Amino acid sequence: MKNNILIIFLISLSACVSESVLEVNDLDTLNQIKIDMSDFYVYTDQSQNTYTNLSTNENLSQKTCFTMNNLNRLLREDNNLEKKMYDIEYNTRSLLVRNNLKPGNGNGGGNGGGNGGGNGGGGSDPGPTPITGIINIPVIVHVLYNTSSQNISDSQIVSQILVLNEDFNATNGDLNLVPSEFTDNIGNTEIEFSLSQIIRKQTSRTSFGTNDDIKFNSQGGSDVISPQTYLNIWVGNIGGGILGYAQFPGGSSSTDGVVIGTNYFGTNGTATSPFDKGRTGTHEVGHWLNLRHIWGDGRCNRDDFVSDTPKSDRPNYGCPNYPTSHCRSADMTMNYMDYTNDACMQMFSIGQKDRMRALFVEGGARDSFYAP
Repeated sequence: MKNNILIIFLISLSACVSESVLEVNDLDTLNQIKIDMSDFYVYTDQSQNTYTNLSTNENLSQKTCFTMNNLNRLLREDNNLEKKMYDIEYNTRSLLVRNNLKPGNGNGGGNGGGNGGGNGGGGSDPGPTPITGIINIPVIVHVLYNTSSQNISDSQIVSQILVLNEDFNATNGDLNLVPSEFTDNIGNTEIEFSLSQIIRKQTSRTSFGTNDDIKFNSQGGSDVISPQTYLNIWVGNIGGGILGYAQFPGGSSSTDGVVIGTNYFGTNGTATSPFDKGRTGTHEVGHWLNLRHIWGDGRCNRDDFVSDTPKSDRPNYGCPNYPTSHCRSADMTMNYMDYTNDACMQMFSIGQKDRMRALFVEGGARDSFYAP
Protein backbone atom coordinates (compact mmCIF):
# COMPACT_ATOMS: atom_id res chain seq x y z
CA MET A 1 0.00 0.00 0.00
CA LYS A 2 1.34 3.40 -0.99
CA ASN A 3 1.20 6.33 1.35
CA ASN A 4 2.70 9.77 1.34
CA ILE A 5 4.97 9.76 4.34
CA LEU A 6 7.01 12.66 5.69
CA ILE A 7 10.23 11.33 7.11
CA ILE A 8 12.73 13.40 9.06
CA PHE A 9 16.25 12.21 8.39
CA LEU A 10 18.68 13.14 11.14
CA ILE A 11 22.14 13.53 9.66
CA SER A 12 25.22 14.66 11.55
CA LEU A 13 27.32 17.48 10.06
CA SER A 14 30.46 18.19 12.08
CA ALA A 15 29.14 18.55 15.64
CA CYS A 16 25.66 19.60 14.51
CA VAL A 17 22.51 17.66 13.61
CA SER A 18 20.76 18.58 10.36
CA GLU A 19 17.12 17.75 9.77
CA SER A 20 15.84 17.30 6.22
CA VAL A 21 12.31 16.38 5.17
CA LEU A 22 11.60 14.14 2.19
CA GLU A 23 8.35 12.92 0.74
CA VAL A 24 8.53 9.26 -0.14
CA ASN A 25 5.73 7.43 -1.94
CA ASP A 26 6.74 3.84 -1.22
CA LEU A 27 8.11 2.12 1.90
CA ASP A 28 10.37 -0.07 -0.24
CA THR A 29 11.89 3.06 -1.73
CA LEU A 30 12.28 4.52 1.73
CA ASN A 31 14.24 1.50 2.93
CA GLN A 32 16.69 1.80 0.02
CA ILE A 33 17.56 5.46 0.53
CA LYS A 34 20.96 5.96 2.11
CA ILE A 35 22.41 9.40 1.60
CA ASP A 36 26.13 9.78 2.12
CA MET A 37 27.13 13.35 3.00
CA SER A 38 30.60 12.59 4.36
CA ASP A 39 32.36 14.37 1.50
CA PHE A 40 30.25 17.54 1.64
CA TYR A 41 32.12 20.82 2.04
CA VAL A 42 31.42 24.49 1.59
CA TYR A 43 34.58 26.35 2.62
CA THR A 44 37.57 26.14 0.31
CA ASP A 45 41.16 27.05 1.06
CA GLN A 46 41.95 30.55 -0.19
CA SER A 47 45.14 29.38 -1.86
CA GLN A 48 43.15 26.81 -3.77
CA ASN A 49 40.89 29.56 -5.12
CA THR A 50 43.66 31.86 -6.31
CA TYR A 51 46.07 29.05 -7.27
CA THR A 52 49.10 31.02 -6.13
CA ASN A 53 50.76 27.71 -5.33
CA LEU A 54 50.67 26.34 -8.88
CA SER A 55 53.79 25.99 -10.99
CA THR A 56 55.12 29.10 -12.67
CA ASN A 57 54.24 27.85 -16.15
CA GLU A 58 50.53 28.30 -15.41
CA ASN A 59 49.12 31.51 -16.90
CA LEU A 60 47.24 32.73 -13.86
CA SER A 61 45.98 35.84 -15.64
CA GLN A 62 43.94 33.93 -18.19
CA LYS A 63 40.74 33.30 -16.27
CA THR A 64 39.57 34.16 -12.78
CA CYS A 65 36.15 33.30 -11.39
CA PHE A 66 35.61 34.65 -7.88
CA THR A 67 32.58 32.56 -6.97
CA MET A 68 34.24 30.31 -4.38
CA ASN A 69 36.04 33.25 -2.76
CA ASN A 70 32.71 35.04 -2.64
CA LEU A 71 31.13 31.97 -1.05
CA ASN A 72 33.79 31.94 1.68
CA ARG A 73 32.97 35.58 2.45
CA LEU A 74 29.23 34.92 2.59
CA LEU A 75 29.76 31.94 4.89
CA ARG A 76 31.73 34.14 7.29
CA GLU A 77 28.99 36.76 7.25
CA ASP A 78 26.02 34.38 7.62
CA ASN A 79 26.20 31.69 10.28
CA ASN A 80 23.13 29.96 8.81
CA LEU A 81 24.39 29.64 5.24
CA GLU A 82 26.37 26.43 5.73
CA LYS A 83 23.29 24.69 7.15
CA LYS A 84 21.15 25.95 4.27
CA MET A 85 23.64 24.70 1.69
CA TYR A 86 23.95 21.37 3.46
CA ASP A 87 20.18 20.89 3.33
CA ILE A 88 20.07 21.84 -0.36
CA GLU A 89 22.81 19.33 -1.09
CA TYR A 90 21.13 16.63 0.97
CA ASN A 91 17.81 17.12 -0.83
CA THR A 92 19.59 17.17 -4.21
CA ARG A 93 21.34 13.88 -3.51
CA SER A 94 18.14 12.36 -2.11
CA LEU A 95 16.25 13.20 -5.26
CA LEU A 96 18.95 11.84 -7.55
CA VAL A 97 19.31 8.59 -5.60
CA ARG A 98 15.54 8.03 -5.56
CA ASN A 99 15.53 8.42 -9.34
CA ASN A 100 18.43 5.97 -9.81
CA LEU A 101 20.81 8.79 -10.62
CA LYS A 102 24.28 9.20 -9.21
CA PRO A 103 25.08 12.31 -7.10
CA GLY A 104 28.85 11.99 -7.35
CA ASN A 105 31.75 9.58 -7.75
CA GLY A 106 30.06 7.10 -5.45
CA ASN A 107 27.11 8.54 -3.55
CA GLY A 108 28.37 12.02 -2.99
CA GLY A 109 31.78 11.24 -4.45
CA GLY A 110 35.17 12.28 -3.18
CA ASN A 111 36.10 10.16 -0.17
CA GLY A 112 32.51 9.79 0.94
CA GLY A 113 32.03 6.15 0.11
CA GLY A 114 29.18 4.62 -1.84
CA ASN A 115 25.89 4.14 -0.04
CA GLY A 116 22.93 4.15 -2.41
CA GLY A 117 24.28 5.48 -5.65
CA GLY A 118 22.53 4.54 -8.85
CA ASN A 119 23.78 3.69 -12.29
CA GLY A 120 24.53 7.08 -13.77
CA GLY A 121 27.78 8.44 -15.09
CA GLY A 122 30.56 7.15 -17.25
CA GLY A 123 28.54 7.79 -20.40
CA SER A 124 25.82 5.32 -19.44
CA ASP A 125 22.16 6.23 -19.47
CA PRO A 126 21.45 7.64 -15.99
CA GLY A 127 17.69 7.11 -16.28
CA PRO A 128 14.91 9.70 -16.45
CA THR A 129 15.41 13.13 -15.03
CA PRO A 130 13.32 13.94 -11.94
CA ILE A 131 11.21 16.51 -13.81
CA THR A 132 10.36 16.79 -17.48
CA GLY A 133 10.06 19.55 -20.02
CA ILE A 134 11.59 22.94 -20.61
CA ILE A 135 12.37 25.19 -17.65
CA ASN A 136 12.23 28.87 -18.58
CA ILE A 137 14.22 31.40 -16.57
CA PRO A 138 13.41 35.09 -17.18
CA VAL A 139 16.49 37.30 -16.95
CA ILE A 140 16.87 40.90 -15.77
CA VAL A 141 20.15 42.53 -16.81
CA HIS A 142 21.43 45.47 -14.74
CA VAL A 143 24.03 47.53 -16.64
CA LEU A 144 26.24 49.68 -14.40
CA TYR A 145 28.42 52.08 -16.39
CA ASN A 146 30.91 54.81 -15.59
CA THR A 147 31.86 55.57 -19.20
CA SER A 148 29.73 55.51 -22.32
CA SER A 149 31.64 52.48 -23.64
CA GLN A 150 30.59 50.51 -20.54
CA ASN A 151 26.93 51.18 -21.35
CA ILE A 152 26.78 48.06 -23.46
CA SER A 153 24.30 47.76 -26.30
CA ASP A 154 21.07 45.81 -26.39
CA SER A 155 22.70 43.69 -29.10
CA GLN A 156 25.51 42.66 -26.77
CA ILE A 157 23.02 41.72 -24.07
CA VAL A 158 20.91 39.69 -26.51
CA SER A 159 24.06 37.89 -27.68
CA GLN A 160 24.68 36.65 -24.13
CA ILE A 161 21.14 35.33 -23.81
CA LEU A 162 21.56 33.48 -27.11
CA VAL A 163 24.78 31.86 -25.86
CA LEU A 164 23.10 30.76 -22.63
CA ASN A 165 20.30 29.10 -24.59
CA GLU A 166 22.70 27.34 -26.93
CA ASP A 167 25.06 26.14 -24.21
CA PHE A 168 22.40 24.96 -21.78
CA ASN A 169 20.50 23.14 -24.53
CA ALA A 170 23.52 21.60 -26.29
CA THR A 171 22.80 23.40 -29.56
CA ASN A 172 26.10 25.29 -29.64
CA GLY A 173 27.91 24.95 -32.95
CA ASP A 174 31.21 23.74 -31.46
CA LEU A 175 30.02 20.45 -29.94
CA ASN A 176 31.97 18.68 -32.69
CA LEU A 177 35.14 19.69 -30.82
CA VAL A 178 34.29 17.50 -27.82
CA PRO A 179 36.65 14.47 -27.73
CA SER A 180 34.99 11.14 -28.50
CA GLU A 181 35.68 9.99 -24.93
CA PHE A 182 33.11 12.49 -23.67
CA THR A 183 30.55 12.77 -26.46
CA ASP A 184 28.18 10.35 -24.70
CA ASN A 185 28.37 12.55 -21.59
CA ILE A 186 27.05 15.74 -23.22
CA GLY A 187 24.06 16.99 -21.27
CA ASN A 188 21.10 18.97 -22.59
CA THR A 189 19.71 20.71 -19.50
CA GLU A 190 16.46 21.82 -21.20
CA ILE A 191 16.80 25.12 -19.36
CA GLU A 192 16.01 28.19 -21.46
CA PHE A 193 16.56 31.87 -20.73
CA SER A 194 14.44 34.80 -21.86
CA LEU A 195 15.42 38.45 -21.61
CA SER A 196 12.76 40.18 -19.53
CA GLN A 197 14.20 43.61 -18.74
CA ILE A 198 17.32 45.78 -19.12
CA ILE A 199 18.03 48.33 -16.40
CA ARG A 200 20.75 50.90 -17.02
CA LYS A 201 22.38 53.01 -14.35
CA GLN A 202 25.23 55.49 -14.64
CA THR A 203 27.58 55.46 -11.67
CA SER A 204 30.55 57.39 -10.34
CA ARG A 205 32.20 54.10 -9.39
CA THR A 206 35.06 53.13 -11.68
CA SER A 207 35.05 49.55 -10.36
CA PHE A 208 32.92 47.55 -7.92
CA GLY A 209 35.11 44.77 -6.55
CA THR A 210 33.67 41.47 -5.37
CA ASN A 211 31.74 42.39 -2.22
CA ASP A 212 28.38 42.69 -4.01
CA ASP A 213 28.53 46.51 -4.03
CA ILE A 214 27.34 46.41 -7.63
CA LYS A 215 24.00 45.00 -6.44
CA PHE A 216 23.10 47.93 -4.16
CA ASN A 217 22.00 51.50 -4.85
CA SER A 218 23.50 54.65 -3.36
CA GLN A 219 20.99 54.53 -0.48
CA GLY A 220 22.17 51.04 0.48
CA GLY A 221 19.11 49.23 -0.82
CA SER A 222 19.31 46.08 -2.89
CA ASP A 223 18.62 46.41 -6.60
CA VAL A 224 17.71 42.75 -6.99
CA ILE A 225 14.26 42.23 -8.50
CA SER A 226 12.07 39.23 -7.60
CA PRO A 227 14.91 36.68 -7.28
CA GLN A 228 12.38 33.88 -6.77
CA THR A 229 11.21 34.27 -10.37
CA TYR A 230 14.01 36.18 -12.15
CA LEU A 231 17.69 35.59 -12.67
CA ASN A 232 19.35 38.94 -11.98
CA ILE A 233 22.61 39.59 -13.83
CA TRP A 234 24.73 42.65 -13.09
CA VAL A 235 27.20 43.81 -15.75
CA GLY A 236 29.90 46.31 -14.83
CA ASN A 237 33.60 46.77 -14.23
CA ILE A 238 34.54 44.41 -11.41
CA GLY A 239 38.26 45.16 -11.45
CA GLY A 240 41.21 43.06 -10.38
CA GLY A 241 41.10 40.87 -13.49
CA ILE A 242 37.95 39.14 -12.22
CA LEU A 243 35.72 37.88 -15.01
CA GLY A 244 32.68 37.24 -12.84
CA TYR A 245 31.18 35.60 -9.79
CA ALA A 246 27.85 34.08 -8.78
CA GLN A 247 25.85 33.25 -5.67
CA PHE A 248 25.01 29.63 -4.95
CA PRO A 249 21.45 28.61 -4.01
CA GLY A 250 20.81 29.22 -0.33
CA GLY A 251 22.30 32.70 -0.09
CA SER A 252 20.49 35.91 0.74
CA SER A 253 17.73 36.94 -1.65
CA SER A 254 19.05 40.53 -1.49
CA THR A 255 22.19 39.49 -3.38
CA ASP A 256 20.99 36.50 -5.39
CA GLY A 257 22.27 36.46 -8.95
CA VAL A 258 25.34 36.71 -11.15
CA VAL A 259 27.95 39.43 -11.74
CA ILE A 260 29.91 39.58 -15.01
CA GLY A 261 32.59 42.03 -16.09
CA THR A 262 31.75 44.37 -18.96
CA ASN A 263 34.56 42.97 -21.13
CA TYR A 264 33.47 39.35 -20.69
CA PHE A 265 29.74 39.58 -21.38
CA GLY A 266 28.23 38.38 -24.65
CA THR A 267 29.92 38.05 -28.01
CA ASN A 268 30.15 41.57 -29.44
CA GLY A 269 30.61 45.18 -28.35
CA THR A 270 33.01 45.35 -25.39
CA ALA A 271 33.54 41.57 -25.19
CA THR A 272 37.29 40.96 -25.36
CA SER A 273 39.17 37.92 -26.67
CA PRO A 274 39.74 35.23 -25.47
CA PHE A 275 36.58 35.71 -23.39
CA ASP A 276 34.28 36.98 -26.11
CA LYS A 277 32.04 33.96 -26.71
CA GLY A 278 29.76 34.41 -23.71
CA ARG A 279 31.14 31.45 -21.77
CA THR A 280 31.82 33.52 -18.63
CA GLY A 281 28.04 33.92 -18.45
CA THR A 282 27.52 30.20 -18.98
CA HIS A 283 30.08 29.36 -16.27
CA GLU A 284 28.64 31.76 -13.68
CA VAL A 285 25.03 30.77 -14.32
CA GLY A 286 26.22 27.19 -13.81
CA HIS A 287 27.34 28.20 -10.31
CA TRP A 288 23.99 29.93 -9.73
CA LEU A 289 22.41 26.57 -10.55
CA ASN A 290 24.56 24.78 -7.93
CA LEU A 291 27.49 23.53 -10.02
CA ARG A 292 30.99 23.51 -8.53
CA HIS A 293 34.20 23.83 -10.53
CA ILE A 294 35.01 20.46 -12.06
CA TRP A 295 38.18 20.05 -9.94
CA GLY A 296 36.17 20.59 -6.74
CA ASP A 297 38.39 23.52 -5.71
CA GLY A 298 40.81 21.15 -4.07
CA ARG A 299 43.13 18.27 -4.78
CA CYS A 300 42.21 14.82 -6.05
CA ASN A 301 40.20 13.94 -2.94
CA ARG A 302 37.82 16.87 -3.50
CA ASP A 303 34.77 16.27 -5.67
CA ASP A 304 32.38 18.48 -7.62
CA PHE A 305 29.50 16.16 -6.58
CA VAL A 306 28.97 15.06 -10.20
CA SER A 307 29.54 11.44 -11.25
CA ASP A 308 30.62 11.84 -14.87
CA THR A 309 33.18 14.65 -14.58
CA PRO A 310 36.61 13.06 -14.01
CA LYS A 311 38.53 14.05 -10.91
CA SER A 312 41.17 16.73 -11.20
CA ASP A 313 43.30 18.74 -8.81
CA ARG A 314 43.44 22.10 -10.55
CA PRO A 315 41.84 24.30 -13.20
CA ASN A 316 43.01 24.28 -16.79
CA TYR A 317 43.78 27.51 -18.63
CA GLY A 318 44.01 28.62 -22.23
CA CYS A 319 43.30 25.92 -24.83
CA PRO A 320 45.06 22.79 -23.55
CA ASN A 321 45.84 19.89 -25.82
CA TYR A 322 43.75 16.80 -25.21
CA PRO A 323 44.25 14.77 -23.15
CA THR A 324 45.39 16.80 -20.15
CA SER A 325 45.55 14.35 -17.26
CA HIS A 326 45.45 14.81 -13.51
CA CYS A 327 44.37 12.39 -10.77
CA ARG A 328 44.96 9.43 -13.14
CA SER A 329 42.22 10.48 -15.56
CA ALA A 330 41.82 12.85 -18.48
CA ASP A 331 40.42 16.22 -17.44
CA MET A 332 37.15 17.34 -19.01
CA THR A 333 38.84 20.60 -20.04
CA MET A 334 36.06 21.43 -22.48
CA ASN A 335 33.50 21.59 -19.66
CA TYR A 336 31.99 25.01 -18.99
CA MET A 337 32.95 24.71 -15.31
CA ASP A 338 36.70 24.65 -15.98
CA TYR A 339 38.81 27.79 -16.59
CA THR A 340 39.75 27.36 -20.25
CA ASN A 341 39.27 30.03 -22.90
CA ASP A 342 35.76 30.58 -24.23
CA ALA A 343 36.57 28.94 -27.57
CA CYS A 344 37.69 25.77 -25.78
CA MET A 345 34.54 25.24 -23.70
CA GLN A 346 31.76 23.20 -25.28
CA MET A 347 29.69 21.17 -22.83
CA PHE A 348 27.90 20.44 -19.61
CA SER A 349 27.77 16.77 -18.63
CA ILE A 350 24.68 14.63 -18.06
CA GLY A 351 25.48 14.54 -14.35
CA GLN A 352 25.69 18.32 -14.22
CA LYS A 353 22.35 18.52 -16.04
CA ASP A 354 20.71 16.25 -13.46
CA ARG A 355 22.22 18.26 -10.60
CA MET A 356 20.92 21.56 -11.99
CA ARG A 357 17.44 20.26 -12.74
CA ALA A 358 17.14 18.86 -9.21
CA LEU A 359 16.87 22.45 -7.96
CA PHE A 360 13.49 22.90 -9.67
CA VAL A 361 11.62 19.96 -8.15
CA GLU A 362 8.97 20.92 -5.62
CA GLY A 363 10.80 21.86 -2.44
CA GLY A 364 14.02 22.53 -4.32
CA ALA A 365 16.02 25.70 -3.88
CA ARG A 366 14.80 27.21 -7.18
CA ASP A 367 11.43 25.45 -7.57
CA SER A 368 9.60 28.77 -8.04
CA PHE A 369 10.98 28.94 -11.60
CA TYR A 370 9.38 25.70 -12.69
CA ALA A 371 5.77 25.53 -13.83
CA PRO A 372 4.90 22.00 -15.05
